[in-house]
This record gives sequence, C-alpha cells and structure tokens, in this order.
Amino acid sequence: MVIPSLKSMPLVLAAIAGLVLFPSPGAYAVPSYARQTGQQCVACHVSFPELTPYGRYFKLTGYTIGQRQTLPFAVMGQVGMTRTKNNTGVVGVDPDTGDNITGDVNPRNGGVVFSGGSVFLAGKATDNIGGFVQWTYNPLAADPNTNEFKGHGQLDNTDIRITGKYIGAGGQEPELIYGATLHNNPTVQDVWNSTPAFGFPYTSSPLAQTPAVSTLIDGGLAQQVAGLGGYFFWKKTIYGELSYYRTADGVFSALRAGQDTATPGGVSRLSGYNPYWRLAYNREWGSHSMMVGTYGMMVSKLPDNTIPGTPTDKFTDTALDAQYQYITDPHTFTAQAAYIHEKQNWDASFASVQQTGEGIGAGATPSVASTHLNTVKAKATYYYLRKYGATLAYVSTTGTSDAGLYGAQTASPDSTAYVMELNYLPIQNVRLMLQYTNYTKFNGASSNYDGNGRNAKDNNTLFLNAWFAF
Repeated sequence: MVIPSLKSMPLVLAAIAGLVLFPSPGAYAVPSYARQTGQQCVACHVSFPELTPYGRYFKLTGYTIGQRQTLPFAVMGQVGMTRTKNNTGVVGVDPDTGDNITGDVNPRNGGVVFSGGSVFLAGKATDNIGGFVQWTYNPLAADPNTNEFKGHGQLDNTDIRITGKYIGAGGQEPELIYGATLHNNPTVQDVWNSTPAFGFPYTSSPLAQTPAVSTLIDGGLAQQVAGLGGYFFWKKTIYGELSYYRTADGVFSALRAGQDTATPGGVSRLSGYNPYWRLAYNREWGSHSMMVGTYGMMVSKLPDNTIPGTPTDKFTDTALDAQYQYITDPHTFTAQAAYIHEKQNWDASFASVQQTGEGIGAGATPSVASTHLNTVKAKATYYYLRKYGATLAYVSTTGTSDAGLYGAQTASPDSTAYVMELNYLPIQNVRLMLQYTNYTKFNGASSNYDGNGRNAKDNNTLFLNAWFAF
C-alpha cells in the first residue's frame, strides 16, 4: 500500500471528496446503503449505528459493495419527549444584582418536540471510492447570548474513503483490505462500537442535563478537525490505523461547516498534525465475533481558538476496548466496554495562570500543571427477532480534583450514570425507544453539586424517542 505524504494528502483526499459529493450518473441508493446493496438494514446493523461483521466489512471496503446509485441520498428524523426528574434549578445570574435566577432547567420538559433531522449523501462513487456525509439540522440549538432555541444546521459526521483489496491466488475473500480515510471526528472511521463516535448511547436527549466534563477524544473534537489516515485489515484478524488530525480550515473548512468558530473558547484549534493510532485483534467464528484493542491520540491544543500563535496545552488519550457479538435468528447479544485515560499537561494555561492569574483568553484556568481523566463505559444489549431490544449501560468519569478547572464547590470532574433502554423496531426504518438515565454522581458530587441544593439524582432523565430513516 502506498499512502500519499502528508504534504500531498490534502489535495488527494479533496479530489476524493469531490468524486463522492458529485457522483456521475449511472444507477440508483443509511437506507441508501440498503438500496445500494439490495439487502435489508439488519445485514449491516444490529440496530443503527451498531455494526454487524458484514457491516464492518462494508465500511472497511469503502462503502463500495453493490450497485452505485444515481442519487445516493437518505433522510433521518427524530421526535422525542424528555422529562427531567427535578426541573427547577438555577439557570443564570442577574447581571444587575448578581442574584441567582431560578427557572426550568429543561424548558420543554414533558413536551413532544422535533429534535432533529439529517440528510445523508452516502454510497459508492467507484469500485474503490465511497463515503458517508451527514448534514444535520438541530431545531433545539441554543443561542449562546440568550439561551433561546434558534435552530441551526451544520455538517455532521463525515467519512470519505479510498480502498483496495488483495486476494491471493485461488482465494474467494480478500486476505488484506487497505485504505485511506478523510473524516471530521476522531473514531468516526472506526468499525467497532466501543469507540466514542458511534458508541452507546446511540441516541440521547438533546434537552437533558449532562455532565460538564469528558475526555477530548470523546466528542471534544467532533466536526472541528480534519482527520487524514491510512489503515489495513489482515485476514479479518488484525486491524491497524494511523491518522493525523489538524484544524479543519483552509481546503478542509467544509468539514466544520456550520460551527461557531468566532466565539472565544468555542471550537477547538489544534497546532500542526496530531497523531491517532488504532490496533485491534478481531476474531469471527460461526455466530460469534469478538475484538480486543487499543486506540489513542496526542493533541496539542490552543487554549483559545480565537487567539492563534499562543503556546499549547497537551492531551494524551490512551484507551483499551473490547466487543463481543452473538448474532442469530432470533437472538442477538452484543456487549462493548472501553477504558480511556487522558493525561492533561497544561503547559500554556497553567503558566498563564501563574503569571497573570488568568488563563489565555477564554481558555482553562488550571491550578496545577498536570491533571488526568479516566472514563469507563460498558454496555450489554439483547435483541429478539431484531425487533425487541433491551440495553443496560454504565458510564463513569473520574479525575484529578482542581478548583480552577471545575469550580470551588466540588473541584471534581467525577460523574457516574446507569442507563436502561428499551427498543422496538416495527419495521427496519423505524425505531421507538424508551431510555432512562440514573445519575449517582454529577459534576463532582452526589448532593448539592452546584452549591444551590441540586443533587445528582435531580438530573435523572426519562427520554422517549421515535427515529425514522428512509
């Protein structure tokens, strides 16, 4: 496999993107993949977006199996209802008096809302080139100045690939799959659902109160970066990948289209190219498959995205993960687990606090030079007839106490939640979901975590959701 140099890669992959975004006429196609392959959604998915072994093979071969479609489009919409256990809390501070403002923490509590819709351009461009491009409209996006809903559209998860295969003499299946990928969210290119981008919960309430702290690799760079990388999958056993991430600007600006890049402390800005690695051992036998692996990245990040040229803070995320699947008719069982350790070196921000008492612009204000976060995720899912599903999950984040980073009330990033979910799929394009999230710790404490009497369990959330894709 020959991978272009980093210097030439942007031009090569930009050309690939053009081929996917403007496919030539010729035939017909997340249901677009089902139309392309002529197979039902359950061939690739246990339940969207969780992949089966065939779904992983389809993604690794660049979404190119089947007949290229003239209009490879699909649409998705969601309608939901969110109920927060205790919906009364402090929602702001009066700028004149400095007094707390009490109100509804969820302004649509118990109401049915259209929570979002997406358009997908997804499918095969040539026998070696394919992609997945998602544009999402969020009607519940909040205005940062007024906190009122204003609606907002932006490019969502995107993954464009050029791939190849090696089949030995007399072989029926490829011994080696290899490819290059251009994407805009670390781990969106991964094929196992133990990584953050397509990990559980696959759908969650946009109105729920959620913990303030997570590792950088767990969504902190989503739709803000351009990822350029190469990968291989040998004999369905060994997977390896090396990618590099840079700020999605210049020729890559489209990969963060719709992001607010002008607000201080908003989207992330990186320095140079930042490495990501992935290594996994995979085994498939009969109805079973399993994977154990590791992934991680090293990031140099500017404290404030609107102040270029400053020193950077360093983040190193290292993860271990595993997945098991048992897929038959009528029973399906899947389980995923992951552990992420993030080392945070505040080389720029801590030095600024020491010298001036403040961070750089809207950047962090750590009171120690080095901190860390640990995240543990585990979930198990059972489906009967691919229609009736139940999931139990556990999510926990812990880390170094630091009043500068997390506030004086708890000075802690710790949060713990248990998630219970029921799913019903009357047809393959519709999923009805009932999800309950129970917090035992939230933003550092089980009780009075905000200093105003709010407890972790007050954020317990019941979420009813209907998902449609055609």
